[in-house]
Amino acid sequence: MEDFQVFVKPVGARCNLNCSYCYYLDKQRLYPDNGNSIPDDLLEQYIVQHISACNGSEIFFSWHGGEPTLAGLEFFKRVISLQHKHLPANHRIFNGLQTNGTLLNAEWADFLKRENFVVGISLDGPEEFHSLNRLRRDGRSAFEATLRGYRILLESEIHCEILCVVNSANVSHPLEVYRFFKELNASFITFLPLVERNAKGNISKRTVDPESFGKFLCAVFDEWESKDIGRIKIQIIEEALRTAFGLEHTLCIFKKTCGRVPVIERNGDFYSCDHYVDKEHLIGNIREHSLPLLLESPAQKSFGRKKSDSLPKDCLRCEVLQMCNGACPKDRFSDTPDGDPGLNYLCKGYRLFFNHIKPFAELVAKAWKKGF
Repeated sequence: MEDFQVFVKPVGARCNLNCSYCYYLDKQRLYPDNGNSIPDDLLEQYIVQHISACNGSEIFFSWHGGEPTLAGLEFFKRVISLQHKHLPANHRIFNGLQTNGTLLNAEWADFLKRENFVVGISLDGPEEFHSLNRLRRDGRSAFEATLRGYRILLESEIHCEILCVVNSANVSHPLEVYRFFKELNASFITFLPLVERNAKGNISKRTVDPESFGKFLCAVFDEWESKDIGRIKIQIIEEALRTAFGLEHTLCIFKKTCGRVPVIERNGDFYSCDHYVDKEHLIGNIREHSLPLLLESPAQKSFGRKKSDSLPKDCLRCEVLQMCNGACPKDRFSDTPDGDPGLNYLCKGYRLFFNHIKPFAELVAKAWKKGF
């Protein structure tokens, strides 16, 4: 079976924060009972199905939210116990946890270190940017708590990745944001562009400007190229450089097709994608149909193919198509210069950045072919 990654929501959309740009908080309306974490029998059923669906000897689990640490440390200890129980011989399991970091402490760190978790921390830069959107439910800033959680992970030598949402506020300060992360000894950074639309399809004030996003990435790349090669990994640069080696993208938004990063909610419901958790994209439930069947179902396959099948002509003749592949379908609501629908809202920014990095990628490719 083709590689996949499941975003498991152990507590659904529940979160201890109230981030203004969170696209998942309103998914609580789909599960108004606001129940607890995934029940033990369903958790075991999922783990068994996930392991059986993997081809290779390395098996990856991804735990998301809401805020997954609300499930509690005992929940994740059960996860590890069940994984060990069903782990085939000569296989290894890896776990990833995406968190706001505010609930982490020494006990969490001991566990995450012992079980070799990779932890993603959501951090939007210095406090002036982070606290604009990432707030507690009473409106107070969560910055210090997030920073404390991050430092606990760092002190415990847990592999930690920073996820930064680039929005209309921090996009004009690329080096201030990037250098702040460097001061935190960040080793892996993902820059996630914020694109928000209301029910009428209008862009929010928080949404990042496409060209400004491209300039943000170019400024970060220039500093990274001059000072940080081999020391820091930046996800979008890593993805762009994969084309230099003729490798397929690992990040779903740049793959040719979608559908390999579905969501499983806490009751076992399987959705096509994290950004499409709605009735239209509810494919089934793992209590009734196995994970492999849902991944390979006609509905999920159709969802995945729409990405490439609906590319406008302007994209098909683009000089950086291999690096972008139209990017995320959720953002493909603009028109091309020719008036065709389906252009990614962020196209101008991606095109600017990928053309900026292209000469470097070509040099890397030449050096690789020569055996350097």
